[in-house]
Amino acid sequence: MSAAAVANDPTVAASASDQGRLRAMIDAHSDFVWRALRGLGLLPHEADDATQRVFVVASERIDSIEMGCERAFLFQTAVRVASHARRAVARRREVLCEHPPEGDEGAPGSDELLEQRRARQLLDEVLASLELDLRTVFMLFELEELSIPEIAEMLGIPRGTVSSRLRRAREEFSAELARRKARSRRGER
Repeated sequence: MSAAAVANDPTVAASASDQGRLRAMIDAHSDFVWRALRGLGLLPHEADDATQRVFVVASERIDSIEMGCERAFLFQTAVRVASHARRAVARRREVLCEHPPEGDEGAPGSDELLEQRRARQLLDEVLASLELDLRTVFMLFELEELSIPEIAEMLGIPRGTVSSRLRRAREEFSAELARRKARSRRGER
């Protein structure tokens, strides 16, 4: 098909437009989607695969995504993809673990890497203890630094609901963190 025929064919032009829109979504939001998936309980390698799945869904549904609502669509898709991924991991029999990279000059030492891993694991565990509605609002506000109006628009809920969930999430987060620290000091797990 010649370039003139492509330009005059609305299905091909729409496809090129969709591809451009998808590329723009990936460029603008892939880091956000990956962080959201990590916050929703996925390990880094799982978040990589899940990020791709989120954008595959976006490519399949590109026509139904409202202009200006791309981030909200991607986040809601990430929540569903993370849920499916966690269920799949729960069904696996193998035990996954992360190994620190080999030493590199200027890289953090093994003690620092271990402390970072423990802190990340604690954060993941405390976040996982929150109900999904609370965790979602908490992550978007505290980790993604979105405003309450942005979160309300993204999730399609009233601002007051966002504020209420954020307050409850902070309370539950603090209480769970305090419980885990107290258990750690007593030598419990």
